[in-house]
Amino acid sequence: MASTTSNLKFFSLLICSLAIVQMTLAGDPDILTDFITPPNATVDANFFTFTGMRVLVGGGPPKAFTVLKATLAEFPALDGQSVSYAVLEFPSGTTNPPHTHPRSAELLFLVEGTLEVGFVDTNNNLFTQTLEAGDLFVFPKGLVHFQYNADSSTPALAISAFGSASAGTVSIPSTLFTTNIDDNVLALSFKTDVATIQKLKAGLAPKP
Repeated sequence: MASTTSNLKFFSLLICSLAIVQMTLAGDPDILTDFITPPNATVDANFFTFTGMRVLVGGGPPKAFTVLKATLAEFPALDGQSVSYAVLEFPSGTTNPPHTHPRSAELLFLVEGTLEVGFVDTNNNLFTQTLEAGDLFVFPKGLVHFQYNADSSTPALAISAFGSASAGTVSIPSTLFTTNIDDNVLALSFKTDVATIQKLKAGLAPKP
């Protein structure tokens, strides 16, 4: 009996170890071809070209924080390539609220303006920096982070690169306050009352 119990513990530890290794290696899967072609797609140079950023050329600054993405959803040629891209436009005084990318780190390059950026690690340490044009900043994979244009008169423009064709974005405010999590759960979690939680939810509700 002791031997059986010992074997069960060994196999349990082995299975757990393999699961941890798989989680550590998790990311976009390697592909066995040069690229992945969607069904019924024509593969020529147009397939590998994304024109969605052309709106940035000669366009005026936006009135609200704007993200233009080139991910697998917008650019099918990225399937299997483990890369994606986003251009972030920040009018004065706007923010990209706290969020995470569960499948990739983010490497941000500030093209114009200044940005206050930061992330929080798993020990609840906050790392912040004021970026100037030409600076790079990395947000580690899966950690909560933000960007904020504190300049009262100058917009900011940044480019973000990701090591996944679909890095994913989990917005903390939206996840907490627009997904029907029970008000009592949120009130207890934030050590406040239900009325305050309802005000926060109302503030994040889509405008008619």
